[in-house]
Amino acid sequence: MAVAAALLLWQLASVIIGEEVLLVSPLKVLVRLSHLVFEKAFYSAVAFSFVRITFGFVLAVIAGCVFATAAYRWHTAEVFLWPYMSVIKATPVASFIILCLIWLTSSSLPIFIAFLMALPIIYTNVLAGFKSTDKKLLQMADIFRFSFSKKLKYIYLPSLKPHFLSACSVALGLTWKAGIAAEIIGIPDGSMGEMLYNAKLYLATADLFSWTVTIVCVSILFEKLFMKLINAAFDRLEGL
Repeated sequence: MAVAAALLLWQLASVIIGEEVLLVSPLKVLVRLSHLVFEKAFYSAVAFSFVRITFGFVLAVIAGCVFATAAYRWHTAEVFLWPYMSVIKATPVASFIILCLIWLTSSSLPIFIAFLMALPIIYTNVLAGFKSTDKKLLQMADIFRFSFSKKLKYIYLPSLKPHFLSACSVALGLTWKAGIAAEIIGIPDGSMGEMLYNAKLYLATADLFSWTVTIVCVSILFEKLFMKLINAAFDRLEGL
């Protein structure tokens, strides 16, 4: 219902403006998108961006969990990491993209930017999950000499799960936004960012909207799939 209302509002705005260069109708976007999906370059561009952005995100998840574990165990590590995480969170994405273009190739830029944007979110939330662990339960586990696997299953995982899931949900959206922004500025050949840039350059508004819709759909589908896999992984670990 909400989607239908949004499409109707979009159609009305397009009719009122009356200039397709400024705002194309949803029907024409759908028609253009139906043509794009039969082109080989469409799937090549989606795969190019998907692989790099996903790889950057996965690296951020691994690094964020490792850094958070180290910070929880050793206060010195938390103090050492704090300024780096603070700078990453405070610095505009565009600044990082422009700076990184000096050091990286345009094709590797989306990986690093995706990694950089997701890292502090994963790190901060996982560390908060560790810190929220019930200290009395940990003391009890020490008294009864629980193994590490039992502590992980019965104490740490239930505490970490909501924080980690929340971090992944937030980081995924930001990762796709930042990764595509990196592609638009770096313009790597064969990427979705390049397609968006070319559409803007040639005032191909239907293409611009079509690629935007594609990016949104791919991002949402990947988020839902990844969250299901993570939930299944937690359920499996808790059930061992």
